[in-house]
Amino acid sequence: MSFATPTERLRPPVFAAVPGWADRLSQRLDRFLIRLRHWEYWPFSVVYFPVIIYYGWLALKARSWFFFSASNPGIESGGMLGESKMDILNRIDAQYKPKTLFFPQPTIDAVLDQMLLADCWFPVVAKPDRGERGWRVEKIHSVAELTAYLHDSPADLALIVQEYVDEPLELGVFYYRMPGQPTGTVSSIVVKEFLSVVGDGTSTLRELLRRNPRARLQLPTLIERYGERLNSVPEPGENPVLEPIGNHCRGTKFLDGHYLITPELVAVFDRISQSVDGFYYGRYDLRCRSIDDLHRGQTIRILELNGAGAEPAHIYQPGSSIRTAWRVLLRHWQVLYAISRANHQRGVPYMTFREARTIYRRIQRDKAARPS
Repeated sequence: MSFATPTERLRPPVFAAVPGWADRLSQRLDRFLIRLRHWEYWPFSVVYFPVIIYYGWLALKARSWFFFSASNPGIESGGMLGESKMDILNRIDAQYKPKTLFFPQPTIDAVLDQMLLADCWFPVVAKPDRGERGWRVEKIHSVAELTAYLHDSPADLALIVQEYVDEPLELGVFYYRMPGQPTGTVSSIVVKEFLSVVGDGTSTLRELLRRNPRARLQLPTLIERYGERLNSVPEPGENPVLEPIGNHCRGTKFLDGHYLITPELVAVFDRISQSVDGFYYGRYDLRCRSIDDLHRGQTIRILELNGAGAEPAHIYQPGSSIRTAWRVLLRHWQVLYAISRANHQRGVPYMTFREARTIYRRIQRDKAARPS
């Protein structure tokens, strides 16, 4: 992403001293305190501690540690771990997807050739076929950026290249349906607000970022990415987006969108979901043009569909209590258990220890191949 415009102004640096150890310690302490005061940044093991206990109880009742794998028979492991994004996208009706290309062993020539043939040119979004928490998901603007992306990726990384959906709304819609039932439930909607700042005509991007606690957590990454461009001074009211990927760990604010749930919206996702073979529980990450279009099922472009491992992400609304989050998470695990048991009674087997071990070893192998 570039901030360069015909009216861009750069404030000349007065004197940029290398931060000393005291400054670095102060910045780290600041980021630590921000995380400490906002549970949405707490470690997974802390946030999910009650859920882990409840999961153990559900596993005992199901007599399987992997009962969740039956929740979505059409998705490997039910979508809890190691699943292929492309395999899932292939199950979704083409009218709801952006142009998406898959490369088991990507090379720059092969990727560019297929992009040309598919009329899917820059900007695009590149992401691993198997990955989590926004790892290696990047908006790519040029051949040079794509070349650098591939150079910095593991050699055997299976890659998805997706046309960039330039629509103003990005949402996460959580949907579930009991097996055999014609109608499901939209239980959660998260509205994603990308990391951005508002210019005042005098402050640099770096100064504006330092005034925003959420942005300060991302500052080291943003400095590495944008460098001297953070010395530019946005015009009054200008609202540059600094992180175009809607992932919570990359600074996106998650807002509770329950007010958007209507019978019309449920009908839209019933229609979409019933055409996805073997899907009953998970979250659609999508972009669309307007709320009216969302309720009519128009201009919807599904970027990803996450299965059993998905969260009702509205729980990360700033200011929401962790007790409320625990209540929501436990309720969704109860639903996950009920759907998994119902599918199991209809003949869907649970994943075995051998299958789980194979997936785990593959995940560990992929992580070991990632650049440090």
